[in-house]
Amino acid sequence: MSTARPCAGLRAAVAAGMGLSDGPAGSSRGCRLLRPPAPAPALPGARLLRLPESEAVEAASPERSGWTEALRAAVAELRAGAVVAVPTDTLYGLACSASCSAALSCVYRLKGRSEAKPLAVCLGRVADVYRYCQVRVPRELLEDLFPGPVTLVMERSEELNKDLNPFTPLVGIRIPDHAFMLDLAQMFGGPLALTSANLSSQASSLSVEEFQDLWPHLSLVIDGGPIGDSESPECRLGSTVVDLSVPGKFGIIRSGW
Repeated sequence: MSTARPCAGLRAAVAAGMGLSDGPAGSSRGCRLLRPPAPAPALPGARLLRLPESEAVEAASPERSGWTEALRAAVAELRAGAVVAVPTDTLYGLACSASCSAALSCVYRLKGRSEAKPLAVCLGRVADVYRYCQVRVPRELLEDLFPGPVTLVMERSEELNKDLNPFTPLVGIRIPDHAFMLDLAQMFGGPLALTSANLSSQASSLSVEEFQDLWPHLSLVIDGGPIGDSESPECRLGSTVVDLSVPGKFGIIRSGW
């Protein structure tokens, strides 16, 4: 995992990438606030798979089999419409197929999350961004920021499921700088909906033990070990969210890693 770029450095990188001006941080579009849905009914319990160290995973190594097992298990669950807990470059997250409306509803229920709050979309390659978004910035800028601890907000394309964030024409894109997530997104082959692995209004999770209350509602938990320093509040901020939806401008919606 690479060292995260500070927010100030990210602002400079975006501006330098295309001579953008620093615009307003997000739009003023209103949306109807919904009452958080009731918690999802508990399931029998999640399967827990621990990842080997990514540095130890080589083509012929014994650790490779554990890595591949976790990937195949996660892809199978995601394709079946399940919700899976995964490590990323910032926090532990909950992932599901962005094309499965039932899975999207399940994420909102189990987190107790307001349906007026969007889910991000996780992809495996910069090239995929062009399929799911209307990109109005140079490709070099995307390649500089991705993979990394950022969420880039752009206008969505018609390729995305209409039940994903139906209240907004925008979507936040993530390509995490995490070896397992890159492999997972590429092997899955479609957009993944991604949000933090915690109940709404509670602290973000840096280890799988911190969201054990959610395990009964999940099909699979991928344990990638601790992420960051659990004693540092800054490590729980998540990704920096950058609004690139307005041509010629950008705005920092949320400062993160």
